[in-house]
Amino acid sequence: MTLLELERALAAFVAENPGNCVETSYALRPEYVGTRIYEAPLMGCAAADDPLFAYMKQSKEIYGPTLRLPEEWLPGAVSVVSFFLPFTKEIRDSNRCDLTRPSDLWLHGRAEGQAFLDRATAYLAELLREAGGKVAIPSQDPEFYVIRDPARAERGEPPYVSNWSERHAAFTAGLGTFSLSKHLITEKGVSGRFSSLITDLPLTVTPRPYTDPYEYCTFCGACRKRCIVNAIGEKEKDNRICSGFQHQMRERFAPRHGCGKCQLSVPCETRRPKRSGAKMG
Repeated sequence: MTLLELERALAAFVAENPGNCVETSYALRPEYVGTRIYEAPLMGCAAADDPLFAYMKQSKEIYGPTLRLPEEWLPGAVSVVSFFLPFTKEIRDSNRCDLTRPSDLWLHGRAEGQAFLDRATAYLAELLREAGGKVAIPSQDPEFYVIRDPARAERGEPPYVSNWSERHAAFTAGLGTFSLSKHLITEKGVSGRFSSLITDLPLTVTPRPYTDPYEYCTFCGACRKRCIVNAIGEKEKDNRICSGFQHQMRERFAPRHGCGKCQLSVPCETRRPKRSGAKMG
């Protein structure tokens, strides 16, 4: 199986699987039933032994020692496949105006959309296994974790730590670069969700058409103006403020949560803005 075949299979799964629509069983309103959650995907591939993974693990400024290398998830790992599913216009448009809370459709996209994303990842894993490969899905592995570290929060660092990052995997796989809001800007923008899997099958590596981790960001400040809680500054984002608000939304709308305001009505919502040469710092 080739990477192109895998991407085409995922595109068909996204287009045809009924799980990619809001279902009657959980719809918060009857009129939401049938609303599509995701558009066609983007996919990239990194070599499992790409030095960038080890570099990110060694650098606390980029990620840090909690990051597990592909080989640690799957001994004999050869390829890391990353993909991005953009939210549909219906999901995005529903969340533009009310700057006090996420829309109901956005909550569906964030929660039930994640469930569909997990199913799509498992579907790709099965295809790779049928092709004779071994597969690991970090986000679905029993050893995967995301925990809050109060000590990090007190030091002003991002309060949550994990042992795998979908955005960093996507960056390594050539899908895009980071933004001021810490989202990843792809050719289809920032508004959507990422997933990844690791296999021992050799797949064509996607070239990274960038060198700077913020190369696609113009630092226009549009996301900063959109942030409900002023968590985004001129040069950086305060993840403590953002995660605190997310926690409030989780308590208010459990079992769903979300926000997403900084992904909408910005130049990078659905595309990669023209490169300006701006760099972080």
